[in-house]
This record gives sequence, C-alpha cells and structure tokens, in this order.
Amino acid sequence: MTSPLGRLRPEHPPVRRVGDLVAALAPSLGLSPASAPGSSHPGGADEDVAFTGVTMSSRDVVAGDLFLAVPGLKVHGARFADDAVTAGAVAVLTDPAGARLVHELVGDAVPVVVTADVRAAAGPVAAWFHDEPARRLVTVGVTGTNGKTTTTYFVDAALRAHHERTAVLGTVELRIGDDAVESPRTTVEAPVLQDLLALALERGATALTTEVSSHALALGRVGGVEFDVVGFTNLQRDHLDFHGDMEGYFRDKSRLFAAGQARRGVVVVDDEWGRRLAAEAPVPVETVATHVGAPEAAGADWAVVSADVGLDGVGSRFTLRGPDGAEHEAASPLPGLVNVSNAALAVVLAHAAGVPLDVAVAAVGTAHAIPGRMERVVERGDGWPLCLVDYAHTPDALELALEAVRPITPGRLLIVFGSDGDRDQGKRPIMGAVAARLADVLVVTDENPRSEDPAAIRAAILDGVREARPDLADVHEATSRAQAIRDALALAGDQDTVIVTGKGHEPTQEIAGVFHRYNDRDVFLAAHREQDRRQEQHA
Repeated sequence: MTSPLGRLRPEHPPVRRVGDLVAALAPSLGLSPASAPGSSHPGGADEDVAFTGVTMSSRDVVAGDLFLAVPGLKVHGARFADDAVTAGAVAVLTDPAGARLVHELVGDAVPVVVTADVRAAAGPVAAWFHDEPARRLVTVGVTGTNGKTTTTYFVDAALRAHHERTAVLGTVELRIGDDAVESPRTTVEAPVLQDLLALALERGATALTTEVSSHALALGRVGGVEFDVVGFTNLQRDHLDFHGDMEGYFRDKSRLFAAGQARRGVVVVDDEWGRRLAAEAPVPVETVATHVGAPEAAGADWAVVSADVGLDGVGSRFTLRGPDGAEHEAASPLPGLVNVSNAALAVVLAHAAGVPLDVAVAAVGTAHAIPGRMERVVERGDGWPLCLVDYAHTPDALELALEAVRPITPGRLLIVFGSDGDRDQGKRPIMGAVAARLADVLVVTDENPRSEDPAAIRAAILDGVREARPDLADVHEATSRAQAIRDALALAGDQDTVIVTGKGHEPTQEIAGVFHRYNDRDVFLAAHREQDRRQEQHA
C-alpha cells in the first residue's frame, strides 16, 4: 500500500512568521513569546523567524518546522528539543514547563512560544498555518466502537460517485485519490491531519472522510476541524483501560458532536448510547434505526424496515425508510446485520454531505471490498473452505461477525482469534464465551501480546470458553498465529468457513515490544499457493 504521497505534506507549504502566529492566536489560545533568562531578544527579533511546517514529533522534523513540544504520559516532548533543533526546527511551541526544558537544552537558539495546553493548541495552530484547509473541503467524520472503517469506506464510495477526487483517512490507510500509504493509527495527530487536508486540496480533492477514534477526541487530534457532518455507529465495550468506564468512553465519543467540531450529525440509535447522544448533542442530528421492528424505529428519521442479511453468501439487501416516509431499496456489499447498519448510516451521512440520495444508495451498495472487514480471501471450492478476515476485536463485534457468517456457512464455522495485550483485560473471557457459543471449532492464539505474557492472555480467553463449553470440545490453542490459521485449515472441509478475527488489515504483529511483519490475509494466500503447488506436483 505504498504510493507517491511523499512526506504526507503539501509540496508547496506556506511561509509563516512566529510573530504573526502569536498575534493571530493569542486571543483564543493564550499564545505568548517565552522570555528565556539572559536572552537579548525576548520577543522582537524572534517575531521575524519564518517557519514552513508544523510537527509534533522530533523524528518527523523537516528543516524550517515549528516543533510542538507536548507533555506525554511519561516524558515531556520538550526533552527532544535538542533533536528537533538539530534536525532543522526553527521555533518551538510548548507549555511553561516545556519552555524551561527547552532553554536548558538549547538556550535561546530558537524562539519559544508558550501556551497553557499545547495539545489543545496543536490543531488550531496547524489549521491556521495551512489557512484552514477543512473549510475548503466537504468533510465527514465517523466515530463509534465498531464499524468506523467500513462506514468510512462506504461514505467515501458515495462521495467518489459525486466528487472527481476524494480522500479517506483511517485505520487501514491514508489515501488521496488513488495514492495511499499505511496508516499509523486510526486518527493521525493534529498537525499530520492538517497536512493531509492541505495535501488533499493541493491534489485536487474536494471531499474527505476520516475515522475519528475516542483517543483522538480525548487528545485533541481533530482540533482545528469543523466537520460538515459527523456520524456515530455504536458504543460497546472497548478501550476502558484508557477511558476508565463506559461513561468516560461515551463522554469522549460525544466530543465529536460539539458545537464548533461539527455542523450536523447522524446517529445510529440502536443502542442506549446512540439514543442518549441524539438527545444530548448540541448540533442538529438525524437519527437512523437499523434493527427491523425495534421500538426506536418508529421515532427515527431514517429506519431500516426490512433486511435480507446476506443469505446469498455475499452482501445484504435492505429497505431504508426516509424522513418523508419514502422507502428506498438499498444494499451492503458485506453480509450481516452489522453491515446493514454501516451501510444505512453511510447512505444518510453521504446524503447529508450533499450526495443525491439515489447516488449514495447505488454507490454504497457496490462499494469495493474493504481490507480486513469481512474480507473474502479464499472462496469456497476445490476442497477449500470459505476463508475470511475480519477486524472484530470486541465482544459485540465478534458476536456480530459470527452471526453474519453463520447463514453463509453450510458446514461448520471455525474461528481463529485472540485478544490484545496491554489493553482492556476484562473483555478477554467475554470474547472466549462468545466464540464458544457461536462457533463450532475454536483456535485460540495470539493477537498483539505487546508487553504481556501471551500464554496469560490465551488462558484468560480459555477461562471464558470454559463457561460456555466446559469440556473444551473442538477447542485448540496455538502459540503462533500463522500456525493457528494452518491448524484451522487442516481441520476444515469445503463446506466450512474459517474466519480469523482481531487483526483485520494490520500489517504487523507486536510481540514483546517488537513489530513483526505479519498479515492474516497473507497467511491464507500462502497456504492456498502451497496447496496449488502440491496439486501441480502430483498432477
């Protein structure tokens, strides 16, 4: 997934002066020049220093950058000021504590601007630097626990049917037009986001869709962007190690619907959190109900009134009722009720973003496959089971994935899965119980153990498996994820389905702090090629 996106910055960046930055944003962000002890120019000459980029990482500094030194969980970013200046940073923006560290490390070699909250200032500063690029694009942001990536790709498909060139940013990739690179995280840091918005404009894009994670909202990564329309998929157990509890998780998700962050919203009201968000959001909100016959459907602006959830083995068809009572025949290219929900939300989001409704419906229904989201890697036939890769990594997402796959499985349903290390430990036995209840054969393995003991993570999952399947019948354990997939294939017949969940598109596996190149799809395809070679040798 590599292509000519360059440094993820515009080729022709603006040139700004430190003094102009302070003058423009002092009223809203409290920016002021720092006077270093002994400095002969506490503000005057420094105001004329010009910068041609903004970055939050000393490793990404390009000559001419303004370096944003942000306090981290363990180390203040100002500790890396020397590295940043050596790499070419010409000025630093930080907080008072950071300013003292910068002076200790580099003296008054570069001008320093201070503000009380650097992270909160990062987005507005980078947006000002690029002359507010989001205002010149149609922008759509999607948040929620599950379905962000799928919904974002569906929305982009609809926008591409209406705009000559679009951009989509998220967990899988950062793509502008047909050029893309692997994404480092679900939502990039604020200066990178503003760089990408400006680069999208420079390359002729007129619309951009991005996933917005709860971490990004808590940490201000989408600061400086007022989205034209934002969407909410659902809220289910995840990231409680970061947010503390579901209330904290909801509070951070809700930030996307704040006045000044979004102009309007679209909310799926299938769960209590969506209904609460729709009631409390300070911006205008349209509601979407996607569970056929559910009580909330009657009062929703949009509702799925009938659905065929993928019994044809490929996608799902559904009827979407609009606010005027008209019914529209629509489809999702992916199976399962969860993807009916994602598709319905995407149609309404795209329509709210200016795409004609019939165009949005047609484009979503024919969207291309999405990496790692119910991705059909090997089709059933020639002795092979259907092989799927899906990102489901929460209990609710796992349940929905298995329920979606069961109707298209004539034989047994086999699952290969694990759970992340250094993340919410409470969900591990819950996921084990879900898999044991809904799949026929389980292969428990590692996902991204990170710093934890992989065996301890698997043991916690197996504790949950025992709750639903005390005898552990048809339950296997593998220390290698690649071997786990091969074990499942050895157990499967051509009427079966093998689904590997948890990592989806991810190109690496993190073990003991080391990132190893790894992808579930690649393992399936390698096994398929090996069988083809064996068949050719025996032909």
